[in-house]
Amino acid sequence: MEDAATAPARLLCDEPALPGLLWAMRFGEGGRGHLVDPGETPLNPGSFGAGFTWLHFNLNDARLAALVAEGRLGPTHLTTAAFASDPHQRLIVEAGHIGGVVADLVYERGESPKVDAGGRLHFVMGPRLLVSGRRHPVLGPDRARDAAAEGRGIVAPIQLLDVIVDQVVTAMVETGARLADELDEIEDHILDERVRGERRRLGPIRRDAVRLHRQLLGLRAVFHRLETAADDEEVPAVAVTAAARIAQRLDALDRDMVMLADRSRLMQEELSSYLAQASNRQLYTLSVLTALFLPPTLVTGLFGMNTKSLPLTENDGGSYVAMAIAGISALVAFALIRGLGIRPPRD
Repeated sequence: MEDAATAPARLLCDEPALPGLLWAMRFGEGGRGHLVDPGETPLNPGSFGAGFTWLHFNLNDARLAALVAEGRLGPTHLTTAAFASDPHQRLIVEAGHIGGVVADLVYERGESPKVDAGGRLHFVMGPRLLVSGRRHPVLGPDRARDAAAEGRGIVAPIQLLDVIVDQVVTAMVETGARLADELDEIEDHILDERVRGERRRLGPIRRDAVRLHRQLLGLRAVFHRLETAADDEEVPAVAVTAAARIAQRLDALDRDMVMLADRSRLMQEELSSYLAQASNRQLYTLSVLTALFLPPTLVTGLFGMNTKSLPLTENDGGSYVAMAIAGISALVAFALIRGLGIRPPRD
């Protein structure tokens, strides 16, 4: 083994053996994984030895196309299709390899993961190699790497993919639970008629629930497609079994997201109805006040004209008579409103 004194110096202009590589992990026969140190000899994906290897790439690196064209990351056609910029979720099977694009949650380092329909994880899986990539920081690979580094046993690439998707599903469950808690709080405020900005809060909740539902629809389709590939000789049975397990959990989660979206929609309708009733009550009060003050306004306007032959101008106490006429006109208007049967809106 070379030490620091005998190791060849690396220059900043040297091309990395695997451009765009974010990290690499080796998994032994017992499923123990460890990150490959940057100082180790670069991995050759064609030589695995015992266990398997996981390579995770930044797909924004343009130099990665050369590796794909050489077939070092898997069958060229499959890898090209899996690493394409098209965000549509899909599954491809070729020459004993499985590739595809699945949804993930985009997150910003140091912050809680946020729902973002643009989050995508691209992968190519072989017997002893899992190559994954992303264009934006996504949650699944980072959490799976941490779980493997902490000692979680992973003995095959399909199990690693299962762990990655499981981390994504767990994050979606956490997001769904947070949205449900917010809906509970908003519902309590609506029932107690303590509405203060709830309409503004409901919009983002419904948007996030709908986005999660869209992501889950694609995820379900991908793993149901893999589950139904049991008759395909190129798809190992262990992959079909894992896909069935993942699809089952995705089905249950998607039902929860649909319920969240429907619940938020119904709550928006209920809140709109509540606000409409409150607005109708306010409009009724304003209309009644307008009707009551309109005749007195007319009377005061009439007696305020500076014209000849104006009534009561020569009479003592004329102003009191004018005020009495104004008050009587308001009472007449009120009696007319009641006589016509105009009532405030019922709750």
